[in-house]
Amino acid sequence: MKSMATLFVALPATALLCLPAPSQPAAQGGQSKPTLYNTTKLKLLQGRQVFSYTQSKFDIAGNCEAARHYDYTWYEMQHSTLEFRDIEAMIAACPHAGAIPMIRLPDAQEWHIQHATDIGALGVIIPTVDDVDRAREAAKWARYPPVARRSSGQGQAAAIWGINGIDYHQTINDNMLVVIMIETPTGVANAYDIASVPGVDVVIIGNNDLSQFSGYSQNSDKYWELVTKVHDDVLRAGKIFGQANANYAKGPLSQDARFFQNGPSNDGWTPPGRGGRGANPSAPPPGEDGPVTAGRRGRGQLR
Repeated sequence: MKSMATLFVALPATALLCLPAPSQPAAQGGQSKPTLYNTTKLKLLQGRQVFSYTQSKFDIAGNCEAARHYDYTWYEMQHSTLEFRDIEAMIAACPHAGAIPMIRLPDAQEWHIQHATDIGALGVIIPTVDDVDRAREAAKWARYPPVARRSSGQGQAAAIWGINGIDYHQTINDNMLVVIMIETPTGVANAYDIASVPGVDVVIIGNNDLSQFSGYSQNSDKYWELVTKVHDDVLRAGKIFGQANANYAKGPLSQDARFFQNGPSNDGWTPPGRGGRGANPSAPPPGEDGPVTAGRRGRGQLR
């Protein structure tokens, strides 16, 4: 991945676990440095792994507690009954608790992405991307002109992130994360073109669906040939690679994998059991990117 210029980080100073944001210094030449309050994006640019807590139901208290322990919150709208007003209220309740709010949308439609960004999400996750058209749609609506086509709304985003002297509209493009999920053999075939789309920041494997759509089990060589192709194409395009299943934070290709759904918390906190999940912090929600039963043949077992 290409290196990025030195980043200035301003952490908003309200609510839980927050530090006051220092004044923004000027860089050489009189231009101010980018303000990066998306701490998940900062960690990714530093080459570190990031993990989430998946929020699939309306629960303000539970959401705010989990947000204190993770890099980002994965608000689930593809496979849940959450509505934008639910997520809007949960983000508003504790926007600076720690976890950066990101939403997995059901598609890349303009109105979905506009709603997500207007309510304060600092990232969108787009599932089942098969071609560059869907990837371009995701990138198009997530950022303001001149780089993209997001329109100016009246949501709560600016009030949440535009504090301590920060100009939200001037800084949000740098802070936005557009995450693309590749989950089918067609998406695998087009992985390099998808990852090369300007405005796409991260490309991850949807592990369970890739297994379902391809017909290959996750411990088969054929499956890992698909994963390896995506891995190679994403890195060749200069983008960040990840896998939805946090079990892959160790083992095959983990040296380059950065972005995961769920996984360990930053401080050892364990989320309460959800149905059949028990207390395994890396366990995906039911039906979502199922457990790994064995490592890849020839690459060793996952630890």
